[in-house]
Amino acid sequence: MITLRPSAARGHADFGWLDTHHTFSFGDYFEPDHTQFRALRVLNEDRVQPGKGFGTHGHRDMEILTWVLSGALEHRDSLGTHGVIRPGEAQVMSAGTGIRHSEFNASPSEPVHFLQIWILPERQGLAPRYDQVAFQEADLRNQFCLIASPDGAAGSVQLFQDVKVYAARLDTGRGVEVAVPVGRAGFLQVAAGSITLHGRALNAGDGARIEGEPPFGVVAGAPAEILFFDLA
Repeated sequence: MITLRPSAARGHADFGWLDTHHTFSFGDYFEPDHTQFRALRVLNEDRVQPGKGFGTHGHRDMEILTWVLSGALEHRDSLGTHGVIRPGEAQVMSAGTGIRHSEFNASPSEPVHFLQIWILPERQGLAPRYDQVAFQEADLRNQFCLIASPDGAAGSVQLFQDVKVYAARLDTGRGVEVAVPVGRAGFLQVAAGSITLHGRALNAGDGARIEGEPPFGVVAGAPAEILFFDLA
């Protein structure tokens, strides 16, 4: 079964400095039919204006994965970590027993566009942790690249949960195969561009839950960037 989550159906808020869309319930947006999907708790698409961002705030017991689509996002946290996340780089922060951090647009002139993903951890009380990995364009182009996994396989960042996250950048007319192992589920998010899935066009911001389906292909109708979540 494939259940579409259209972009226009997501929660939305525009604060001027931040334009944000929520696939699942988040903050003041609550949708009882879309609180989470298995361990995937938050999938926010954020655009932050130049020089603006999220001041220092705290998290606990959550795996937080950030994937930048354009621009650059500056990160600081209570572990003493300071870094800038750019397109093609996956950043993970295990909040665990508690961590405080800030995220700001690193540019004084260009907006930053990114996905922030929260995944429920396998257990509570983990030690806080930070990691960031850059992937090569060749690894993302017209194929799925593993960017996050439970064991850090293939150079991916590690998640303390039985979830694998893949990213791909597709040229027009090129595609990838989506395969969901028996007993698991998948979530496909179109981050940019457009794809065709089982004869249905999905555009930037659209998503799809996938359960009990045999492997199938998705093809880019225009240059596209997609993320795929393999969920226990």
